[in-house]
Amino acid sequence: MLITNGTVLTFETQGRVIPNGAVYVEGDTIVEVGGTAELVAKYPQASQLDAAGKIVMPGMVCAHTHFYGAFARGMAIPGEPPENFMQILERLWWKIDRALTLEDSRYSALVALVDAVRHGTTTLIDHHASPTHIDGSLDALAEAATQSGLRVGLCYEVTDRNGPAGAQAGIAENVRFIKQRQAQPDPKLGASFGLHAAFTLNDEVLAACVEAAGGLDTGFHIHVAEDKADESLSLQRYGLRVAQRLEKFGILGPKTLVAHAIHIDETEADLFAATGTKISHQPRSNMNNAVGVAAVERLLDKGITVGLGNDGFTNNMFSEIHTAYLLHRVSRNDPRVMPGDRLIGMAFANNAQIASLFFPKPVGALAPGAFADIILLDYYPYTPLTEGNFPWQLVFGMDGSHVTHTICGGQLLMEDRRLLTLDEAAIAARAMELAPGIWQRVQEMA
Repeated sequence: MLITNGTVLTFETQGRVIPNGAVYVEGDTIVEVGGTAELVAKYPQASQLDAAGKIVMPGMVCAHTHFYGAFARGMAIPGEPPENFMQILERLWWKIDRALTLEDSRYSALVALVDAVRHGTTTLIDHHASPTHIDGSLDALAEAATQSGLRVGLCYEVTDRNGPAGAQAGIAENVRFIKQRQAQPDPKLGASFGLHAAFTLNDEVLAACVEAAGGLDTGFHIHVAEDKADESLSLQRYGLRVAQRLEKFGILGPKTLVAHAIHIDETEADLFAATGTKISHQPRSNMNNAVGVAAVERLLDKGITVGLGNDGFTNNMFSEIHTAYLLHRVSRNDPRVMPGDRLIGMAFANNAQIASLFFPKPVGALAPGAFADIILLDYYPYTPLTEGNFPWQLVFGMDGSHVTHTICGGQLLMEDRRLLTLDEAAIAARAMELAPGIWQRVQEMA
């Protein structure tokens, strides 16, 4: 396939902008990027997709999400409104995850994946929980991912809050799925070992997780210091801050992905840097839960790979970029913080590094050898779009609503805003049938 006549934004290290550019794809991989005339002459037999002046750029990456949260949309939380994050967990998330069946989990993924295709998010790293239906839950999500054609990394969150049997079942689900993925490689399905958070993992369970992960060549995916209670409970129970305790057990490392890291101190940040641990930042979720603002630029200054996730919010990652740009300015009362080029580096180069924990070829850039994960946008700039200013064009102009075509691994998933792999109406209709039962089960837990 040869995509022609587009304004190509490569998002490579140098961030090229190629007017009237083209991208040549063979199978699931980009072979060459250049001018349209040059590549049409070089590959005359290739089938062509005429971008007709649209923006051509890499598909977006979401470094941390929760498909299972889809059925919380519009659901009233029983009782008084939660006053803090711990109450939000107890009154909402730890009830809705227990209410999910395997079919519910699958449809929570499908509705999220429809949203992702529509908004040009081609790679997603999910963190799943369904405590009453653990066995096979990652297969249910994998089935949805395969149906969609998107690139998805999966794990199951181990926790001890549902008792020893629940913790052991979560460990077993991670191990089973990781081994399955290693035995049956699929470039669009990845796996890691999921952990909920330090404050719901006692020493015995943490040790069991590390032992179970031994020899699997995998890292961990865990929430860290999303709320200050995570740190205070760790100090009360173990005399250690969260990152120190995780380092003690061997959880941190270059293959481990930490979500949030809002309430860490300097020592913990240095631990993340020293161990090569990756971090995902979720600005919309952090604002919604009123948990604070991560010191992202301080972490970046230490050489830590910090990317962008959405924590289960909509899969319009353009919105996550827009929010991050504004949030850090207002939180610091300083318009100089989080400049557009640094933020775009998080969303593309850093998210690509995080995705490399799960997938065998690069994403997040249009470059030879990278997966052909490509989106087209009907964004027509009315000021010059240059290599010097394209990050700010994205921050202030581009949005997921501009996406007209979504391609993942060379497979066309959406063409002229028409979904090709997912039946959005049928998926929404079945989700609508499932939602009342989920909500009823949540009410019964009140």
